[in-house]
Amino acid sequence: MHLRDAQGEPVAIRREDYRAPAYWIDTVDLTFDLDPAKTRVLNRMRLRRNPDVPAEPLRLDGDELNLARVLVDGQGASFRMEAEQLVIDNLPDAFELELFTTCAPAKNTKLMGLFVSEDTFFTQCEAEGFRRITYFLDRPDVMASYTVTIRAAKAAYPVLLSNGNLVEQGELPEGRHFAKWVDPFRKPCYLFALVAGKLVAREQRIKARNGKEHLLQVYVRAGDLDKTEHAMNSLVNSVTWDEARFGLPLDLDRFMIVATSDFNMGAMENKGLNIFNTKYVLANQATATDADYSNIESVVGHEYFHNWSGDRVTCRDWFQLSLKEGLTVFRDQEFSQDLCADASARAVKRIEDVRVLRTAQFPEDAGPMAHPVRPDSYIEISNFYTVTIYEKGAEVVRMMQTLVGRKGFERGITLYFERHDGQAVTCDDFAQAIADANPESDLARLLPQFKRWYSQAGTPRLAAHGVYDAATRSYTLSFLQSCAPTPGQPVKDPFVIPVNLGLLGDDGRELPLQLAGEENATQGTRTLVLTRPGEQFTFINIDAEPVPSILRGFSAPVILDHEYSDAQLLTLLANDPDPFNRWEAGQRLALRAAIHAIGTPAVSASEAPLNEAYLEAMRRVLRDPKLDAAFKELVLTLPSETYIAEQLEVVDPQRVHAVREAMRTQLAAGLFADWEQAYEQNRDTGGYQPDPVSSGRRALAGLALTYLCLATRASGDAVWPGKTLQRFKDAGNMTDRFNALNALVSSGHALAAPALARFHAIFKDEALVIDKWFSLQAGAPDRGGDILPLVKQLMKHPDFSLKNPNRARSVIFSYCSGNPGALHRPDAAGYVFWSDRVIELDAINPQVAARLARALDRWSKLAEPYRSAAREAIVRVAAKPDLSKDTHEVVTRALAS
Repeated sequence: MHLRDAQGEPVAIRREDYRAPAYWIDTVDLTFDLDPAKTRVLNRMRLRRNPDVPAEPLRLDGDELNLARVLVDGQGASFRMEAEQLVIDNLPDAFELELFTTCAPAKNTKLMGLFVSEDTFFTQCEAEGFRRITYFLDRPDVMASYTVTIRAAKAAYPVLLSNGNLVEQGELPEGRHFAKWVDPFRKPCYLFALVAGKLVAREQRIKARNGKEHLLQVYVRAGDLDKTEHAMNSLVNSVTWDEARFGLPLDLDRFMIVATSDFNMGAMENKGLNIFNTKYVLANQATATDADYSNIESVVGHEYFHNWSGDRVTCRDWFQLSLKEGLTVFRDQEFSQDLCADASARAVKRIEDVRVLRTAQFPEDAGPMAHPVRPDSYIEISNFYTVTIYEKGAEVVRMMQTLVGRKGFERGITLYFERHDGQAVTCDDFAQAIADANPESDLARLLPQFKRWYSQAGTPRLAAHGVYDAATRSYTLSFLQSCAPTPGQPVKDPFVIPVNLGLLGDDGRELPLQLAGEENATQGTRTLVLTRPGEQFTFINIDAEPVPSILRGFSAPVILDHEYSDAQLLTLLANDPDPFNRWEAGQRLALRAAIHAIGTPAVSASEAPLNEAYLEAMRRVLRDPKLDAAFKELVLTLPSETYIAEQLEVVDPQRVHAVREAMRTQLAAGLFADWEQAYEQNRDTGGYQPDPVSSGRRALAGLALTYLCLATRASGDAVWPGKTLQRFKDAGNMTDRFNALNALVSSGHALAAPALARFHAIFKDEALVIDKWFSLQAGAPDRGGDILPLVKQLMKHPDFSLKNPNRARSVIFSYCSGNPGALHRPDAAGYVFWSDRVIELDAINPQVAARLARALDRWSKLAEPYRSAAREAIVRVAAKPDLSKDTHEVVTRALAS
């Protein structure tokens, strides 16, 4: 329940106030008579008092329900309504409760609870959507056994699905039919699912290691069946991997995925019946890019892995959300890396994951919505499905694996599920299991301190300083850790920080590592475990000052401050055996050049920010035959405007945009011949395969085309834009076609307009492809304020719909959240547009509106006049009288920063 105080303001729910439920629900028997305008829900439950809690009335959560009947043990019962809770007094210790309610799925634009999308019924119950279906103890620690009967018109809804196993189906009078499903596992209500509609399925039977057969099904609309092969392959790989890596088998006779185009999230792990956004299911080479293929593999894996880490063991309360989400993101990252054939492909995946963390989560940790991986309070839990809970939570789990080793972590996972199968538990329970399975590990020794990663918000800063003593042939590395204040946490205690480290000679060779007091040197990477505010490590038998390679593989989610010289960074870029730090060296060089240009007022933003040494280093990367194309593409991609802005105390978004565009132009012109060669070497990848090597070559060819088109803006040469348009027309797959279209659009070339028109004409009936069409235009580099008028035109396009989350994200989010150079306009028109859209969306779908509201989280870092104008826009949203709890929490926290 979301409480409000006497002034009507939402009241925060606090972790410290957790109490076990006063009642347990043992069984739930649901019967649905489906109708879009008025669905009838009969809910029969067996309940009993929790003897560990003082006696109190039964309070059941509801939201926008019409209550028709309340029976206790078959007899009418008195009840009362308090806000949206159904309250029943004077109940026996154990009883059967029968409730009859109706709801209106067709009017449900929030897409929470039971809703209709393209004449098909779907549900979304996490976090608190089940209360929109029936009155219930809507909390994750109430786990029950479910039987579900669905009745509907057979012609309109031939497929009827729910969790578990189909035990009975048959005909009913008047052209109706029914299906009865029984879930053999107890679950919280947020994992309930129902689907009914005209769907077709790709099916595959697989045999587990124990010889048991399982049926896998991917349900979609009839015209989309040819786009489900990759999703099915990803599901088969997920089942195989989880059993091989962690010994966790599929525990159901059948496992189903269903795709819908109207969905607030990416996907949902309902037990045995996963419901997915079509974006993460549908793919063929004509309509999906390599990135889409990769995302489908990752998300299918993520939701399947929840079958154990989330379903079999769930969270006690929503403050423990990272227990399931952080762990499962880590598992899907490991899955994707383990599917890579070689170390370079694994490294590329790791770099991509870290780039998301640093571009999205680090700003969150420094902004008004900063919260620990295990939050202490919330007003609307939907606002805490964040990159902190997911991606930073995954990094916390990764550090555990670093501290106990890969095999030790697998032992810990085994112990965790042995202890807690069928339970709703906490982050502390998980950490304790990993430590107990590895009693001699650093994690076990430091567990209370390590758990500060769960309780303290903010990104730690790690300052490193190296001193070489030629007389003693020793090198001393000093570390200082700190963490800035965050809302409600002014003072931070030291974290446990595992630092993977190597030392390189000035010739690039890796040096043996021998700490003072050790008898023998070791080869390769060492892990130093930091626990105090300041620590020193002295390495001996070092013949000359080394170049330190610190935080290899990004071994901890921290900001590393080390005063590398340009020469040292160039050494790391050319020679570091750790691919992450090799990439990071290039990013630091580019970032250094950007910050210098931004902070030098006398220098025009359009002047060349990059020095010749950097350009030569990038040239060597492009020409290096030993480096994979995917890695080259990552190194040659400049830090984003968002990431550059986060490194500045005060941000002038237009200057950041101008400087980065100048850097892109300089890279385009300065490496023109090398871009030509890179394109020619990588343009042909043969028959389409979304494997890492082929994908990497297409990515590098696409980047090369973008730079080649960009170079012609100054030269006026028509050759490469013409070749790019031809590539767009002739491409045999969506990746090559879209890369060519992106090259024309992002370079602002006149040929972009006919290419965009042709693209829309070809794919007008492919919703996901049209999302790309919208997003590419709304996210294009701004030139003279041209993007906002375009975005307003796109919103008037017949294919645009604000009610479809994918389409809203493709236009409005691509502009407001993904295009800072276009949003932050000196005339404040971008902020006015943002506030209009937040208010408009809030009335339709508060979850989506609250996500959009976060586009101005970092307003207080802006230079004037942007700062005052952004604040004014936030104040305008906050002043809306009937603002949802979701959006209210975001904007009030933003204004308090």
